[in-house]
Amino acid sequence: MSILNVEHLSHGFGDRTIFSDVSFRLLKGEHIGLIGANGEGKSTFMNIITGKLQPDEGTVEWSNNVRVGYLDQHTVLDKGMTIRSVLTSAFDFLLEMENRMNDICDRLGDAGEADMEILMEELGTIQDLLTTHDFYMIDSKVEEVARALGLNDIGLDMDVTELSGGQRTKVLLGKLLLEKPDILLLDEPTNYLDAEHIAWLKRYLAEYENAFILISHDIPFLNSVINLIYHMDNGDLTRYVGDYDKFQEVYAMKKSQMEAAYNKQQKEIADLKDFVARNKARVSTRNMAMSRQKKLDKMDVIQMAGEKPKPTFNFKSARTPGKFIFQAKDLIIGYDSPLSVPLSLQMERGQKIALTGANGIGKSTLLKSILGLIKPISGYVELGENVHIGYFEQEMPKGISTTCIEEIWQEFPSLNQAEVRAALAKCGLTTKHIESMVRVLSGGEQAKVRLCKLINRETNVLVLDEPTNHLDADAKAELKRALKEYKGSILMVCHEPEFYNGLLDNVWDCSKWTTKVI
Repeated sequence: MSILNVEHLSHGFGDRTIFSDVSFRLLKGEHIGLIGANGEGKSTFMNIITGKLQPDEGTVEWSNNVRVGYLDQHTVLDKGMTIRSVLTSAFDFLLEMENRMNDICDRLGDAGEADMEILMEELGTIQDLLTTHDFYMIDSKVEEVARALGLNDIGLDMDVTELSGGQRTKVLLGKLLLEKPDILLLDEPTNYLDAEHIAWLKRYLAEYENAFILISHDIPFLNSVINLIYHMDNGDLTRYVGDYDKFQEVYAMKKSQMEAAYNKQQKEIADLKDFVARNKARVSTRNMAMSRQKKLDKMDVIQMAGEKPKPTFNFKSARTPGKFIFQAKDLIIGYDSPLSVPLSLQMERGQKIALTGANGIGKSTLLKSILGLIKPISGYVELGENVHIGYFEQEMPKGISTTCIEEIWQEFPSLNQAEVRAALAKCGLTTKHIESMVRVLSGGEQAKVRLCKLINRETNVLVLDEPTNHLDADAKAELKRALKEYKGSILMVCHEPEFYNGLLDNVWDCSKWTTKVI
């Protein structure tokens, strides 16, 4: 049974085409991985099928009475909303049903016999739905999901705007689970999640009976939960049966076959054109030349899509620092309340360290305290001699209003426009991306702009806060290669062991010193 039908979908932004005559069908129980390079339009596709964005052409048709749950990486949570209120909002549609039920009850006293029968039938339907969706157990269901995701330990009355990225993702996931949708739409759900909750989500999706569409660049995670791939590439959407590894195998074969057919046809075209050019003026061979020209005119020419620009990251090294990168003494990190016990830490030149642990225990706060971006509650951090730090933040600042070119120019005013464009192009951004406002780019494209700043500054220490979030497979592989070749020291927060294993030589488990229980 088809849950969703998308027919002849076309969409673009300005002169940039995202989709061209795309069709898509979702069947009951299908577990789909929606993949493609950064900027191919995966999140745009989600926004179109959920009605947040209207396509330029085409139709989107859902089956009747299908409830859709959407985990959107850009969902806005307003100040004043608590974790409890967000989770409870999963039941808003049931509260509306309850209001309708109360309205029906008020009308029963004045209803005639015919109306009474209709109202009683509707009342019975609503009561059945309320029971099916656990309406009379809302509070206990909220507590149960909050406990499973570690949200009780944060405090259900905490304002959602004070949460870390991972805590925020957990809240949105919890809301989805409480909604019990017929289909899940998940946009990068593992971003910011710690290993424990990625494993939990993996188990949940592997056993999920209903359909879901998953956008993820976390290949091991993707392989463990999906049975179909839809590949978004150059405005097309192509279906592949199996997991990501099977897709790569089939895609490589199709690409090889297409290249062989293209090369064969190009040789044939060249031969035909050469014959026409040499023989069209001679009376004896003119008819043969005209026949070959007709063949050329009728030929269905194979079009090869242009190769996507692949990023190249090469970090510039500053001169060697002193023995210690930093030394921390009795350091207690936090904002209004402590997030750690007193810490005495040090990092030596040449060390490459990963910070691990659950969301919200203070990994990013520790990085910012070491860098001096926030003041510790007590204690101090002393940076070593001749330390030149390059810092990669998780996200771009909110409300950013610059173009990519302006963003790099602000950092490197001595570069001319050609040099700025070349620097951005090396990071895998096309001309259209480079001239766009940063805020309209995908998460992966924005990450490449931030990496462009980092690789063009001389450093001997890299401080990286979740650098793999949003990056596609090519960019992630290239970043790992570049970091392996980097001669300086690295301090990194990362939730992907597949990325930092073999790259970093030390792992600091932050759960050993946190004051939080999450």
